[in-house]
Amino acid sequence: MRFYLLGMDTFTYSHSDEDLINQPIGYWASAAGDAVVHHIRTMLAEAGLTQPQWWILNQVRTTDGRERADVLGILRGYLDVGDGKLHHDIDALRDRGLLTEDPDGRIRITDEGRTLRDNTATRQEKVRSQIHAGIPEEEYIRTLKVLQRMIHNVGGEAWHH
Repeated sequence: MRFYLLGMDTFTYSHSDEDLINQPIGYWASAAGDAVVHHIRTMLAEAGLTQPQWWILNQVRTTDGRERADVLGILRGYLDVGDGKLHHDIDALRDRGLLTEDPDGRIRITDEGRTLRDNTATRQEKVRSQIHAGIPEEEYIRTLKVLQRMIHNVGGEAWHH
């Protein structure tokens, strides 16, 4: 077993290299995804946002607004979030004064929405650093390539905008 010191915490792998080779990828990929998504969603909840609301704010942050249909089209399919949920989240952001919506369906971020989005982006960078602590960039890239290949090998599809 290898031991690593990460900040104040000691990390120990669960199995030896010889035992890891027989561990199920489905379990470990799922466990990693669940833990990381939970961590990110907790940070977003602390900022008063859901993950889809965060995505929506990011879709309208740098433009002179976007059509509601365009935002829905881009975000459709993320983590099983359907159009109904996205409509609800857009409406909730609008009701909180974080977005405005023209009668023609063009959505724009407000100054308050931009401030929340920018502050949350700063927190998101800290969370990303936490998640990546002790993992060299080349290992991270290699891991993603391995997972993408496994998805391909079983006829699956996955990609991120």
